[in-house]
Amino acid sequence: MFDILVYLYETYYRPDACPEPVALAKKLSAIGFDDVEISEALVWLGDLTAMAGVEQSLTAASTGTRFYVDEEHDALGSQAIGFIQFLESAKVLSPLQREIVIERALSLGETPIALAKLKVIVLMLLWSQGKEPDALMFDDLFASDEDQAPRLLH
Repeated sequence: MFDILVYLYETYYRPDACPEPVALAKKLSAIGFDDVEISEALVWLGDLTAMAGVEQSLTAASTGTRFYVDEEHDALGSQAIGFIQFLESAKVLSPLQREIVIERALSLGETPIALAKLKVIVLMLLWSQGKEPDALMFDDLFASDEDQAPRLLH
């Protein structure tokens, strides 16, 4: 599924440039993606798009601290949580965007989620909202996990 999401991100500059789901599914199938993965990716992306369209003005000014319940911590892992906190402190993610990223990560049912997959989720959220991270943040989102030193949270 994540190969499809990365393909969409790299192929279509904006989400509105994507074909309708039926045409997109045919195109992805013709390229060689598996039908089950295509279906999963389109459902996941549809849910993301619905959530990303929510009005952000209500929580954009939030300055509270996000506490993770045990189930979230177990599912996300400390590396993913640290990365989410980093993105929020760098003002890449708003509190509402953070919650969308967490929900979409939890919807995968993987424990813990790989940091590379979390980065794709963040990119897809920003892409679905028509936002692009600055060049340094873009490099950080696309850098492999092995290339980066571990983040220290203070």
